[in-house]
Amino acid sequence: MQKIVVLNSKGGSGKTTLTTNLVSSLVSSGTKPALIDLDPQGSSTRWLANRPASVPAIAGTEGYAQSLQVTKTWLLRTPPDCDLAVIDTPASLSRADLVSATRGADAILIPVMPSDIDIHAAMKCISDLLLVAKIRRPDRKIGIVANRVRTNTRVYGKLQKFLSSLDIPLIATLRDSQNYIRAFESGLGIHEMPYSQVKKDIEAWEDITAWLQNLREHSRQHPAAIHLLRS
Repeated sequence: MQKIVVLNSKGGSGKTTLTTNLVSSLVSSGTKPALIDLDPQGSSTRWLANRPASVPAIAGTEGYAQSLQVTKTWLLRTPPDCDLAVIDTPASLSRADLVSATRGADAILIPVMPSDIDIHAAMKCISDLLLVAKIRRPDRKIGIVANRVRTNTRVYGKLQKFLSSLDIPLIATLRDSQNYIRAFESGLGIHEMPYSQVKKDIEAWEDITAWLQNLREHSRQHPAAIHLLRS
């Protein structure tokens, strides 16, 4: 697995929360991820700058600040000293930028807040991935992460019903937890905080890890298909 894209056309859906906690989870498990920040707000870049010296360093690229002379293909590459790249994308990607950001992606994670507005935005995002970026549904590389959820609410049930109708997996549900805010402010991820404080939050990340592992195994079993998708 070389490229994981975190994407949603709506702002405030939790892309940076998902990105920063994903790379911190990967580095905690011994993987060497790179974080490519394409969002002009630069939130992921600021998080990297705030990381304390006591935790493993994570390579970062300020993609939004690159000059026009740098090609998107070069910008979105996985650095040679890293195992994979996690890409934090901005809201309202143009059709061309959507295609560029997702080209050759091994996994695409879409964080969705449980609200009617966010569900509608997710519908548009998934449609663009299938019809514009030409992501093949049978490859099952698109996964939804429900963000800031209270599971006993009506709108959460509506989100589950919506995703079931599209045959897009809801791979994890992140609690509406202050731990994510505390972690971000400290330049940390959930996995780097005291376990007693974040036990319930880490359980959801086990589902994300398992889904990514299944994709890795699928790519090993079908290398020719993956090569054709990237060519």
